[in-house]
Amino acid sequence: MNPGTAAFADEFRRVWYRLKRSSTSLLGLGLVFMVIVTAVFAPWMAPYPEDVGRGVKFWQAHQPPSSEHPFGTDHIGRDILSRLMFGARISLMLGFVVLGIAIAIGVPLGLVAGLWGGWVNTVIMRLTDIFLAIPPTLLALAVASALSYNLTNAMFAIAFGWWPWFTRLVQGEVLKVKEEVFVEASRSLGASKWRIAFKEVLPNVLSPLIVKATLDMGFVILIGASLSFLGLGAQPPTPAWGTMIAEGRLYLPDSWWIATFPGLAIFITVLGFNLLGDGLRDVFDVDLDRWN
Repeated sequence: MNPGTAAFADEFRRVWYRLKRSSTSLLGLGLVFMVIVTAVFAPWMAPYPEDVGRGVKFWQAHQPPSSEHPFGTDHIGRDILSRLMFGARISLMLGFVVLGIAIAIGVPLGLVAGLWGGWVNTVIMRLTDIFLAIPPTLLALAVASALSYNLTNAMFAIAFGWWPWFTRLVQGEVLKVKEEVFVEASRSLGASKWRIAFKEVLPNVLSPLIVKATLDMGFVILIGASLSFLGLGAQPPTPAWGTMIAEGRLYLPDSWWIATFPGLAIFITVLGFNLLGDGLRDVFDVDLDRWN
């Protein structure tokens, strides 16, 4: 085993040891794992995968939970459990894509602002402050309303207002790290700022980035469901959880299961990522409140 692999293995064991000491963190990890497994194996786990598409079964509409349909059926007879399983794919994809875009934009800007300083830092951080002054949900609603209503545009709309949080976080961490001895040593050896940024500084700000991304995953999924609920995200018959709640609310309280189970799916997923994020924050001893 080479030194790099051994160091990674030791770090993983340390993280796992501290993480498993918290029952709430293990609960969050279990919930997240359950959602991911459900999303990955939805085509094989779903009892009625054909109900994800445009098919209708009016003869079995509004059936309550039973052994045949554990979560009941919706207003056109589709199995809700099957649609929830495929909906997990959409929610996780939305979260990963949005955070991927936000990190790809926010992290380099934060590195540049922190290392270059001067007018570059001023311009980037004032632009960041402008975006942070607008609540991300409100900004996502405004952008999504201006575009055609589909899942792709919903992801872009959320990411449009999410990158500043990573820019502020990374810029603050860079200001702490850039005066360390190893950074000064690289600078004295003639390393360029770009090499220092990505080879020396970035690896040392990964811990808060991981914690921030884990905590944000639940909130991004929640905002994505809100856009779908309002008709600004994934469109029917796509089994997005927010869309399913919007359809089910029309049949409350008689057919309560149509809206209740998608709501529970959102609750469990958001809770899982929040608990896991809190656990990772304790493991890495990260204080994100300074940058929020």
